[in-house]
Amino acid sequence: MTSAAAGNAEPCVFCTALNGDAPDSLVLFRGETALVILNKFPYNNGHLMVAPNRHIGTLAGASSSELSDLIGLTRIAEMVLTEAYNPHGMNVGMNVGRPAGAGILGHLHMHLVPRWDGDTNFMAVIGETRVVPETADQSVIRLKPIFERLAGA
Repeated sequence: MTSAAAGNAEPCVFCTALNGDAPDSLVLFRGETALVILNKFPYNNGHLMVAPNRHIGTLAGASSSELSDLIGLTRIAEMVLTEAYNPHGMNVGMNVGRPAGAGILGHLHMHLVPRWDGDTNFMAVIGETRVVPETADQSVIRLKPIFERLAGA
């Protein structure tokens, strides 16, 4: 399914990644009912998202197994990010619906953003620029093996 079917002109990035149609794979882990993918427009190194494989827009629309996998993979993602980046904290959350700030409508997803002391995002606020010193390819190389170790077996 696409976001266009859900009222958005853009194809759904999660569905595209699941179908293997993405030219550059940011997928870090595929589970039975959920996946983990790097954010293409990150706030910090390691900014990733956990999403159900099924194109659903609300927690109410998710099955018990989808909800379980969503939070289970979110837990593992926190462990992976902690091991890989040693952050001092982490933002974890989701925005459901356009008024709540959802950038991808119709496909529920949880954001995890590693944070460090002194990280105030001043560049994004003042300079309208994000400073992310690690490329997406480098993040995939760093994170994918840890996901495979912690969640794969």
